[in-house]
Amino acid sequence: MTVEKIDTVVVGAGQAGIAMSEHLADMDIPHVVLERNRVAEAWRSQRWDSLVANGPAWHDRFPNLEFDDVAPDTFPPKERMARYFEEYARMIDAPIRTNVEVKRVRKLDGKPGFSVSTSQGEIEAQRVVAATGPFQVPSVPDIVPEEAGVVQMHSSEYRNPEALPEGAVMVVGGGASGCQIAEELRRAGREVFLSIGEHYRPPRSYRDRDYVWWLGVLGKWDEIKTTPKKKHVAFAVSGYDGGRTVDFRRLGNMGITVLGMTEGYEDGVMRIADDLVDNLLEGDRAYLDVLREADEYVVRNGIDLPPEPEAWEIESDPACVTDPVRAVDLKAQNVSTIIWATGFRFDFSWLDVNAFHEDGTPFHKRGISAENGIYFLGLPELTNRASSFIYGCWYDAKYIATHIGVQRNYTAYEKT
Repeated sequence: MTVEKIDTVVVGAGQAGIAMSEHLADMDIPHVVLERNRVAEAWRSQRWDSLVANGPAWHDRFPNLEFDDVAPDTFPPKERMARYFEEYARMIDAPIRTNVEVKRVRKLDGKPGFSVSTSQGEIEAQRVVAATGPFQVPSVPDIVPEEAGVVQMHSSEYRNPEALPEGAVMVVGGGASGCQIAEELRRAGREVFLSIGEHYRPPRSYRDRDYVWWLGVLGKWDEIKTTPKKKHVAFAVSGYDGGRTVDFRRLGNMGITVLGMTEGYEDGVMRIADDLVDNLLEGDRAYLDVLREADEYVVRNGIDLPPEPEAWEIESDPACVTDPVRAVDLKAQNVSTIIWATGFRFDFSWLDVNAFHEDGTPFHKRGISAENGIYFLGLPELTNRASSFIYGCWYDAKYIATHIGVQRNYTAYEKT
């Protein structure tokens, strides 16, 4: 059987894979992008119907293509985001092969490069870029047993309120997904319980500028002056309903029962930690810190931006905060569905190389792995806070492509 040979194989045709392809092509590096489904598949089939991008259209894009039918300050819906990446791939003539699943990557014996086993045959590549992104396998805690008598699903499986069985819904997770789904369900007339833990809650916008703009000018995308963040803290910001600041007190005042972190389950009852007030106060601290830094930036740089004193006002505590609920009896509260908005975990089981720590996480520096020739792209914190965002992975891809070009020069060297 003929084995195809190529310099670089990129695995995944989402934002990371397409960005990688553009920079490899700019450096005339032969490559192919393998995608097991369609281009930008996660935007299509792993998100709920009403999802929009978390950032405005002027920002959540690649530098070389603007949206031609979306106003700059609006938040593009998920289907438009998928179409954007299709358009971009066509624009750069990316060598993408869809419906090709990469089953295994292993080091070649006795020579440089890797064997890439796919659903359509073998490829030998000198380099492999894992561009499968941060949303690989849904992460659902082992708390509620299957026989509990409720429908359980991950947020990636949720589509709309009408698709759920009748009854109350418990949403577990205080990040962008959890708060958006909870609000949508409440607006549809559902009784909703929302369990949240520690979270980072910035303003959606302030003084006529979106938060992504403040992240840029305050240096927070690059995290040069920010304090170290706690791991696994939910990032509570969204473009839902035209883009509004996530406010759990507002959600409580509209009828959602906001809870502390879910601790466990026993005999039909969800146990809730006594941490709701502390979690809200910590979220407030982060929120007010951004406002304070933004005001200082305006004064220091003499920028004419309208003041926004109402942004400093914290909404009054709803009853679920003044008298926190510590247990939810699922049957008594008529809870028919639990939606786990608890994020994702990595799945690099197909990557059979020496590029991982003992706990299975990628061992890399700026995407360059411990295994020479293996690269990672699109992961959270790959280089900074922007790395898993659309615009951020584009610049990370440029860095990795440059490194690949340097390595190619080494291997091509012959002493005269």
